[in-house]
Amino acid sequence: MTSARDTPATLRIALAQINTVVGDFDANAAKVSERILEAQEAGAPLVAFPELTLSGYPPEDLLLKEHFLADAWAALNHIALSTRGIVAVVGFPEKADRVFNAAAVLAEGEVKAIYRKVHLPNYGVFDERRYFQPGSHGAIFNLGEHRIGITVCEDIWETGSPLADEALGGASLVVNLSASPYHVDKGYQREQMFCQRARDNAVALAYCNLVGGQDELVFDGQSMVIDKAGVVIARAGQFAEELLVVDLDLAAEPDPVRAGAKARASATSPRVEMLGKIDLPTAANATPATNVSVISDPLGTEAEVYGALVLGLRDYVSKNGFQQAILGLSGGIDSALVACIAVDALGSERVSAVVMPSPYSSEQTQSDAHLMASGLKIESTQLAIEPVMAAYDQVLSDLFANHQPDLTEENLQARIRGNLLMALSNKFGSIVLTTGNKSEMSVGYSTLYGDSAGGFAVIKDVPKTLVYRLARHRNQQSDAPIPEAILQRAPSAELRPGQRDDDSLPPYEILDPILEGYVENDLGREALVASGFDPADVDRVIGLVDRAEYKRRQQPPGIKITPRAFGRDRRIPITNRYGG
Repeated sequence: MTSARDTPATLRIALAQINTVVGDFDANAAKVSERILEAQEAGAPLVAFPELTLSGYPPEDLLLKEHFLADAWAALNHIALSTRGIVAVVGFPEKADRVFNAAAVLAEGEVKAIYRKVHLPNYGVFDERRYFQPGSHGAIFNLGEHRIGITVCEDIWETGSPLADEALGGASLVVNLSASPYHVDKGYQREQMFCQRARDNAVALAYCNLVGGQDELVFDGQSMVIDKAGVVIARAGQFAEELLVVDLDLAAEPDPVRAGAKARASATSPRVEMLGKIDLPTAANATPATNVSVISDPLGTEAEVYGALVLGLRDYVSKNGFQQAILGLSGGIDSALVACIAVDALGSERVSAVVMPSPYSSEQTQSDAHLMASGLKIESTQLAIEPVMAAYDQVLSDLFANHQPDLTEENLQARIRGNLLMALSNKFGSIVLTTGNKSEMSVGYSTLYGDSAGGFAVIKDVPKTLVYRLARHRNQQSDAPIPEAILQRAPSAELRPGQRDDDSLPPYEILDPILEGYVENDLGREALVASGFDPADVDRVIGLVDRAEYKRRQQPPGIKITPRAFGRDRRIPITNRYGG
């Protein structure tokens, strides 16, 4: 295989797609140093890491602490010591006269240069203008005869500067450090946009993305290298750490017009800072890499979402120090899916289930719950709640006299179950996983301090129709742990005789598209009706969504998988009278 030493036009680069922990500078720095060594052994003179690698992303208000920023600088200088014979581009929060989202160029045992992110996103889950000041221009450094541009995440989502300036300034490769959160199909959208950026600017792009779970966010990786013609020549996998090593030909120039413009552009343009020149290093004792320029196939939609949920749960539990997880297993589709995700994320030995029948629970659902637990090889316990219901009835009998049973008694059943799960959590240290889905949460079809009580809401951003698709996907993988009866049964909370979800809600096949329009696309009533939805259904759903905002504020954190999740993405005042 031809190496960078043999052919000056070819540069071997490494993208270190790693999983970091916010605030764990020692562990993050150790992981960076390990990947620098691996890249060096693979013969790559240049290795790049994700955005804010050292601090983890997003650090949020930790960035307001002076000592946090000082620790980041100390960790960066410690890492720099390991960059002898290799150049590393590492993301970190920089405290100068102000605070910047920065990328450091490390080489020859020291910090050689620093680039500051120009475009600071302030939409959706992003809040960077709260913490950072923007940089003012692009930046380039020379690595031997190669001219390398540096950008951070949003800098290449925006057209024009700094990417265009760096390309016109003579960069043949622009490295992008990123922490781009996942939502369904985002990888495809992102790749199409990056390919267009490469074509427009006649410059190769090396995109290094974060991987892992951080509270509600999941980062999917899919780091990639795109040549000047806009063709993907290497792509890392999703939801796993990887060192992607790529041999990149920087000589070919596909667009004569762009080539001429770049040749005429001044490298000292005031919009591009020259960060200096670094000799092209040669890794001592480097062994030939056997895994170069791999193109991993993207996952299908269901596999992708399922992978995000597994990674998000695994990292939330492990990074926060929980050893065990517990959930209520009802025999319904939602708890069945959560149980599968939990076992795939943590292993069956770290998951337990509680079956809590009431007088309204059918024998079939209870049988299916026990069958699920047995098939997944998780510990299960049965706690009948009828005696507790009777105790509540007795305590409240005088106050409830002359009032007919209604939703109050139904909600008491959910709250009893929530209390039992939380008691087990307190006693044995397990985190309680709630099992409500996005459709239910949207319309308030849940009980405060009942089925919403817990530490992590695994599928809170998964619409009900997608729940069924994910369950069928999981059954196709191995063992088919979810009984067919659960997949076929009409959804029901089983809080009163013969209860079905569609007694209280439109069928999910109607509800979910209305919710997508109203919640995710911000369509108003008239636009929804014009799209073909029944006006009565639209009015009903809008009313339910608006009235349930106070409930959603009290839900546990959960994994974002849609373009607009509740909480971090969609922020609506509880007290407001706009009405849709």
